[in-house]
Amino acid sequence: MSNARAFTTETWDEDVLRSSKPALVDFWAVWCAPCRMMAPAIDELAKEFDGRASVGKLNVDDNAAVSDRYDIRGIPTVIVFKGSEIREHVIGITSKANLTAMLEKHLN
Repeated sequence: MSNARAFTTETWDEDVLRSSKPALVDFWAVWCAPCRMMAPAIDELAKEFDGRASVGKLNVDDNAAVSDRYDIRGIPTVIVFKGSEIREHVIGITSKANLTAMLEKHLN
């Protein structure tokens, strides 16, 4: 069972944009092999940052309204949000260390 949250179109505003904590969002799809390769790192980050940040995944196929809103054209794409503002992003597979550093910069 994953520690990462499952963000959806219905929960997006509350869980990400209005969150008092930074949110790291992995835009992914089931058919995406690089996305599946990054899944363990996202899951570990969710556990390590529990209570300090919101870490989760948004399936682009199931939540097209959100992925279109942020013009997601390549996956995996990981974006760090603080409030409704995009603070950092990376497109393509990246390391857990890089994701950790991205998120740590935006903790209060």
